[in-house]
Amino acid sequence: MIENIVWLKDVTMTDVERVGGKNASLGEMISGLNSQGVRVPGGFATTAVAFESFLDHSDLKSKINNLLSNLDITNIKELTKTGSLIRQWVEEAPFPEDLHQSIVDGYEKLTKQYGSDVTFAVRSSATAEDLPEASFAGQQETYLNVSGIDDILTSIRRVYASLYNDRAISYRVHQGFEHEMVSLSAGIQQMVRSDIGSSGVMFTLDTESGFDDVVFITSAYGLGETVVQGSVNPDEFYVHKPTLKSGKPSILSRSLGSKSIKMVYAEKDSGSLVNTTEVNSDDRIRFSLNDSQIEELAHYAIKIESHYGRPMDIEWALDGVDGQIYIVQARPETVKSRQSSQKIERYKLLETSKTIVEGRAIGQKIGTGKTKIINDLSEMDSVHEGDVLVTDMTDPDWEPVMKLASAIITNRGGRTCHAAIIARELGVPAIVGTGNATELLKNSEEVTASCAEGDTGKVYQGKLNFEHTFSEVSNLPDIPVKIMMNVGNPSRAFDFASIPNTGVGLARLEFIINNTIGIHPKALLEFDSLPSELKSEIKKRTSCYKSPVDFYVQKLTEGISTIAASFSKSPVIIRMSDFKSNEYSNLFAGELYEPNEENPMIGFRGASRYISTDFRECFELECKAIKNVRNVMGLTNVEIMIPFVRTTSEASKVIDLLKENGLERGKDGLRIIMMCELPSNAVIAEEFLEYFDGFSIGSNDLTQLTLGMDRDSGLIADGFDERNAAVKKMITMAIDACHREGKYIGICGQGPSDHMDLAQWLLEKEITSISLNPDTVVETWTKLGTL
Repeated sequence: MIENIVWLKDVTMTDVERVGGKNASLGEMISGLNSQGVRVPGGFATTAVAFESFLDHSDLKSKINNLLSNLDITNIKELTKTGSLIRQWVEEAPFPEDLHQSIVDGYEKLTKQYGSDVTFAVRSSATAEDLPEASFAGQQETYLNVSGIDDILTSIRRVYASLYNDRAISYRVHQGFEHEMVSLSAGIQQMVRSDIGSSGVMFTLDTESGFDDVVFITSAYGLGETVVQGSVNPDEFYVHKPTLKSGKPSILSRSLGSKSIKMVYAEKDSGSLVNTTEVNSDDRIRFSLNDSQIEELAHYAIKIESHYGRPMDIEWALDGVDGQIYIVQARPETVKSRQSSQKIERYKLLETSKTIVEGRAIGQKIGTGKTKIINDLSEMDSVHEGDVLVTDMTDPDWEPVMKLASAIITNRGGRTCHAAIIARELGVPAIVGTGNATELLKNSEEVTASCAEGDTGKVYQGKLNFEHTFSEVSNLPDIPVKIMMNVGNPSRAFDFASIPNTGVGLARLEFIINNTIGIHPKALLEFDSLPSELKSEIKKRTSCYKSPVDFYVQKLTEGISTIAASFSKSPVIIRMSDFKSNEYSNLFAGELYEPNEENPMIGFRGASRYISTDFRECFELECKAIKNVRNVMGLTNVEIMIPFVRTTSEASKVIDLLKENGLERGKDGLRIIMMCELPSNAVIAEEFLEYFDGFSIGSNDLTQLTLGMDRDSGLIADGFDERNAAVKKMITMAIDACHREGKYIGICGQGPSDHMDLAQWLLEKEITSISLNPDTVVETWTKLGTL
């Protein structure tokens, strides 16, 4: 007798052939993780055998296979016509009587268990789905808020038919699966009331870099289909696994998505199961999850990853009625977890041009070509190989043409939508959530889509030259110097962590202040006394935080902790802000607080700012962020570096100021390094070293001030050279003084990244560490090992 249905609680991952990957995984979690507090809604599934019986009952199997065996999936019109015909056959086919009765019996049992007013999700689950080799993400359909046996039966037929969606047919061919070898199961699962809560997707690694010490969470209001499909730009969060496991606050970053729409239950008798509505303006400017919910989700993710023994892609839902979080799907992550860690692939732009549009970067690659703006699926056959596909929302229906594109650009979507997942699988760079790419780009214009510059993907005008390299990192030689990295952008930190290194020799706070805060700190401190138009703009930018000052401290904390977590086993030297007055003036409201200096390069900057009455409060906010990272989050690998210390009096005052703000040198292993970048620092190095644990040589400023040469002046750029004899004399004095005092000595300036012979000379001088730009690390390390 045919087994038509099976209860989810009775299946495990050994039952993929029986109920498909998705339903097997649901059963696995119910039986294996319920006791650990991971909530998974219950239900039942039709079996793969039942699906075969359904096809045989109407003699559909041979008809379908005959059509598909001769199908050319590159012919979009033929694919569309064939898929439509097969789906019509399936949706019109009757159920065998025994299968029909089994579904009715299962539904009646569920309604007795959960109540007659409960609704269900009817989900597809293919026997070739959610394998480690291929995600099959979004290839078949899901129907939400289904109630009543008639609608359940109709939805199951539609799920069966979705095995023959155009995208699913094309995807199977692309992945090398025979059509007739794939069967389908329909899962009938209790709905979570996320329509009045929130939902999203999370990965147990960073989807762009493969960095596996984090959980990446996306979230939006309403049912999760908007996030999965890519029709909404969600909130995004990163949680550091080791910090979470230690019981400390562990959220590394929070990014606010626009969340402009949400999917909710439709009114009864409206003719629809769900509706998409606009999110009110107040909800858009706040996060859709609070910190405790974010960390609860991350705990679930860690438990699920541990249970399955591999990185996972997980869908979740927050019930707006009971306030509980549920897991509604989990499958293996199929892209980054399969890539070799011994070979680093890098894309680097060699030139730039006007930026036309920006969005979220998917794939860390660069693509060039002519734009093809597509407004509807019916226009897909106009996309040719090498085109840059531009559309409002690229969902998995577009998969047949996605692999033809050199890049994909969409108005909507987040980094965990199905389109982004498929783009990664195909190795195609994608820039999603641009907002208005279809308006700003013109058809058939030559563009360059770059996803190689961090979280932000940029579309540049014209076809730009770029470099594509592979570096083998498995056998780097032993060398008598530590190779560290200069890391400015926290969004690149996860990626850079895969490059061989001994830590971060320079992380600049001003990058975080300029790119993620953008407001002068004094304007935040004096928010209440600002003009109304400035207050309005600042309030808009800081809406997700308790106060404008809290926004500043939290954003600094997030940026610092992201870098610290990425290199958690090595020192991370954070340089306190070193903006000049003209750079601070460029921040929002900055012109209210900054002096107009003739030569800001040697003006009000560095230590002199920190100890001044005008800036001290601002510096104390930076101290608070460092204290959050070290003392609250426990990332004690963070060290402090003070720039531009002109005199020993400044040195003494800044060390006292740090101590007053809870950052005492030597306490809890805190090292405080000084930038050695003025001739005075080298000439009386021993006196400065009384206050610090070592030097990091800033070769840019040291060259400028030794040679009296403005490094920003193009008129004298030819003479600016860190290898000048006078500059090398200054560097030698600093190195020798640190050796005599038994203190740290490194270099973090541009010189050794640009000049291999300078790196070699520093090695001979027995410098402790050389901090390089990430793209020069492997080459410099390798060459130093051959000397």
